Amino acid sequence: MSVRPIRVFGDPVLRTRSEPVGEIDDGVRALVQDLLDTVELPGRAGVAAPQIGVGLRAFSYNIDGDIGYILNPVLVEVRGDAAPVGEGCLSVPGLWHDALRHPWARVEGIDLDGNPVVLEGEGLLAQALQHETDHLDGKLYIDRLPPETRRVAMREIRESSWF
Repeated sequence: MSVRPIRVFGDPVLRTRSEPVGEIDDGVRALVQDLLDTVELPGRAGVAAPQIGVGLRAFSYNIDGDIGYILNPVLVEVRGDAAPVGEGCLSVPGLWHDALRHPWARVEGIDLDGNPVVLEGEGLLAQALQHETDHLDGKLYIDRLPPETRRVAMREIRESSWF
């Protein structure tokens, strides 16, 4: 299929809760392929459907060369205390701040055949699972920043060339 352009902060699709994937048809298959093609580019750990303009609950991931996707993911468990972790987002280009994330996470969903999928882990995978499910709930990583850091981030966004 194709690498899709990333929607950036200010686009309403990024602040809208995504709808569950219903019938798995050719459109959903094409969406998954586009998510996989888009996440394969260097420096990308995950891409959620809203980031490419689609309001459905789906995301792709690329963690240490392990590339995949999940439909209708639900963050079912986190472990450990949330702590600041360096994070950025394709939809907020050029910014990097410490967001509060749990060190371990588990997401459950389905694949294109309707089979159950479980993704769980720590480190970058845990961070990506939380980050991408946030996207599906209409949240951005800047929402996870401490108040003072969020003010700095918002100023950086306002002063950016892409906003």
